[in-house]
Amino acid sequence: MSPETIALAILLVGVIALVGKYIRVRVRLVQKLFLPVSIIGGFLALVLGPEVLGRLADLVGISGLRDGGVFGAGVLDVWSELPGLLISAVFATMFLGAQIPSPRRAVRLLGPQLSLGLTFASGQYVVGLVLTLLVLTPLFGVPHMFGALIEIGFEGGHGTAAGMADVMTDLDFAGGGDLALAMATVGIVSGVIIGVIVINWAARTGRTETFDARVEMSESALTGLYNRYRRPYGSTLTVRPESLEALTFHVGIVAVAILLGQALLSGLQAIENALWADSIEIFAYVPLFPLAMLGGVVLQLVAQQLGIDDFISGKMMERIQGLSLDMLIISALAALSLDAIAENIGAFAILAIAGVGWNVFVLLYFTPRFIRRYWLERGIGDFGQSMGVTATGLLLMRMADPENKSPAYEAFGYKQLVFEPFFGGGLVTAAAVPLIAQLGPYPLLIAMSVLLVLAIGSGLFYFGRRPEFAVEGRDSA
Repeated sequence: MSPETIALAILLVGVIALVGKYIRVRVRLVQKLFLPVSIIGGFLALVLGPEVLGRLADLVGISGLRDGGVFGAGVLDVWSELPGLLISAVFATMFLGAQIPSPRRAVRLLGPQLSLGLTFASGQYVVGLVLTLLVLTPLFGVPHMFGALIEIGFEGGHGTAAGMADVMTDLDFAGGGDLALAMATVGIVSGVIIGVIVINWAARTGRTETFDARVEMSESALTGLYNRYRRPYGSTLTVRPESLEALTFHVGIVAVAILLGQALLSGLQAIENALWADSIEIFAYVPLFPLAMLGGVVLQLVAQQLGIDDFISGKMMERIQGLSLDMLIISALAALSLDAIAENIGAFAILAIAGVGWNVFVLLYFTPRFIRRYWLERGIGDFGQSMGVTATGLLLMRMADPENKSPAYEAFGYKQLVFEPFFGGGLVTAAAVPLIAQLGPYPLLIAMSVLLVLAIGSGLFYFGRRPEFAVEGRDSA
């Protein structure tokens, strides 16, 4: 592909994002569903691409749109490669610019929140694998790797789904990437809709301590536009622009984190080749992005130890991450192939319904038993994240606790520091599919079942019963 085609593909992502934003501002139904613009734009690009418009044009004898829709085959080729590149930037920025606290200081908030997060995540593997072994493989003939799609799509989101696509292709699960992206779309849409319903139900029945269901969402929240007089600062300048643009400085830091991740991955692959590659290969199939996240953690810890972490702006990292994630989702959905979904629609629908059902069950049954105070405010964030992306969890927490009266944000942040390196795109997510492909589904199923029992047991019989973990809200602290 030529440099001109690459440039055109990137420019078109920006144009599609603007059109998606216009739809979000103008269409009330889209506002009520709180659909992110990247999802709107991605669906728009999918419709205008070869999978929808191209097929329809083919039916009426117009063949020119079959290869690339209105965009052209070259643009689609670029879009198909973008997610695998951008996902490393998304994960590398995750902990850069964030203070990594002492576990001792955060343990009261971390304990029950981590039990809840692990219940969501490990349960997705257990439900998916058991359902695949007992129903989906016997009835539909799908491979056992099918059972990992709930966690990859729901807990991991579109970024992880796109990042794992090449791994699944290498392991003879060629449609797995498209199925994971479709699962992520089901998760994020149903997560927002169900989350809004649960928040309103909890408020009307007295199950929330901070949210007033009578308060309407502001026009700003619905349209996604800030009032001109209430715009937040987008970032913090930590270097003088006349010497180096702050964005360039932070992009350089992200680049170092990704390169550290590549060095870690290469080292692990070398160790594997030297010791056990003849019997099993795991790191040979692990993608770069979870190691890029660890590279970011290492870089942040070094900066803290040297006392120069103030130069790394967390808000600037959020902007870099947001840009990368928006471009990733739009390009991934635009290049989505519907063939794999159509061929596996029965098994896919059963798996998706089971995954949604598990998450709703955990939210409504286990959360109030794990967390003694502010269970809805603290649990809805984990529910949102376990259905799509962290941004979904933050959106639902903001709805449930608009004035930030509960310790929900703080507890969620502490949990992410421990949780993210392993699940939702971390090492466990990255290794799950290679493990299933080479060892079969039972070792992972047994490990996740044990973890699920431990998570539920600690939540029910330890954190949920000890008063010191019933942390008060901010006004009472």
